[in-house]
Amino acid sequence: MIIEQEQAMFKAQSEFDSMLMFLKDATNQGLGLHEVESTLWERLLKNDHLSLQGFIASQGTGDLGPTLEYEGRTLKRLEGLFDKRLESIFGEHLIQRTVYGTRLTQKHEVIPLDAKLGLPDSEFSYLLQDWDQSLCAQNSYGESRKTVRKILGLDQNLASLEKMSRSMATHVDAFRANQPFAKQADKDSIVMLTADGKGVPMRRNVEKDGPAPKERLKRGEKAGKKREACVGAVYTISPFERTVQDVMDEVLRKRKQLNRSIPQDKRLCAELTEIIESKEVKGKQRIFTWFTKELALRNPMGTSPVVCVMDGDPNLWRMTKRVLDKGNIAFVGILDLYHAMEYLWKAAYCFHAEGSIEAKAFVRDRLRRMLEGKIDYVIGGLKQMATKQGLSQYKKKELAKAIQYFHNNRHRMKYHEYLKQGYLIGSGVVKGACRHVVKDRMELTGMRWRVPGAQAILKLRAVLINGDWEEFQQDLRAENCRKLYPYRDFIMSAYKKTA
Repeated sequence: MIIEQEQAMFKAQSEFDSMLMFLKDATNQGLGLHEVESTLWERLLKNDHLSLQGFIASQGTGDLGPTLEYEGRTLKRLEGLFDKRLESIFGEHLIQRTVYGTRLTQKHEVIPLDAKLGLPDSEFSYLLQDWDQSLCAQNSYGESRKTVRKILGLDQNLASLEKMSRSMATHVDAFRANQPFAKQADKDSIVMLTADGKGVPMRRNVEKDGPAPKERLKRGEKAGKKREACVGAVYTISPFERTVQDVMDEVLRKRKQLNRSIPQDKRLCAELTEIIESKEVKGKQRIFTWFTKELALRNPMGTSPVVCVMDGDPNLWRMTKRVLDKGNIAFVGILDLYHAMEYLWKAAYCFHAEGSIEAKAFVRDRLRRMLEGKIDYVIGGLKQMATKQGLSQYKKKELAKAIQYFHNNRHRMKYHEYLKQGYLIGSGVVKGACRHVVKDRMELTGMRWRVPGAQAILKLRAVLINGDWEEFQQDLRAENCRKLYPYRDFIMSAYKKTA
């Protein structure tokens, strides 16, 4: 091993000297900066590969004698050396190790060198996994592979990148549970919760869904199939009191609201419905369970108001009530104003042409009444118009949907009270999260997912967007080391004794 180490170090030194000579020759030859830069980078990777190989060789094989006394048992040094392939950011390394166990065919119970170096259980170094997956969380596996190949010269296969994603993502839940990032809200702040659904394009199950349609699609028929991901956002914000006119000006795009409160300590999460321990667990349930954990950190004494702003999806509101009520968490439920406006526009187009001045006046008048707390007046007026004007059957159905939507959510439309309290009444944060967390990655051209792969990327992407990537990688390495090498302290003590 000493000879191998010296050879690697000698080669590294020779390569470095060669780089210096290249720089001198480049000056004399008048080479361009790009050529010098690219050549230096190639040689640096080669030099660093030799240097890392020399470091590995310097650690020996982990031979601590013919036997080890561990946890009251005598483990024998198994005959021969056992190879481990490791791909680092500099290239491939072959690590030869001494292994201790009871018999060759039984479990390798103690591998001293692996424990000393903190090696991963896979063939990829932690740094390479880190770089790979920070790219894969943002771009397709194919594009990420190309980027790594262009920069590092490594040619990884797509299957290994996908497997790496799923493996890394299994640690996200434990990381969230063990890392209380959220700060406690001050007494004057509001804790905001918001959730929404966003479809993820899935691979078609031919046996279950039938073959993909080859001819022109009929009305209501879709070429692909989607599974809804529930996206949640939680943040803290200072009260922001506004008048009805302030909101009217902003939502009708007349004037942007100035001095708006800025969300603080924002966290995002996205979950698909999955089978966990033979039971189906809804993505919505997992998001709202996560909400309760966040609230325990942000509002432990219940002194800050908790406000939940969402669209009118009854499943979301049922889950809100079920989970938050179970945790005895008082909250104010608000129907997202922008979703309410969508139904106002649908009602307007039952009576007026799309884009017409009359339609805009229709919406403006009823929006003002809604903001003033007169939703019952708006509902009553629409019902009267439905009976007095001769609408087509299609428009009658559209108007009935709008009326029913307002009726079902009227107890969440006390906008005049919410504005006085300084509560937000729009779910722009979660709408942006649906695009940023889900759409921008999961709906890239040609994307089709299976649940495990999709959930893995959603988890990793949320960690990245939340700004927790470096902390997550540190925690992942530490946890893997604890699981893989519970005997590490024992091994390090044994190394000291043999030094």
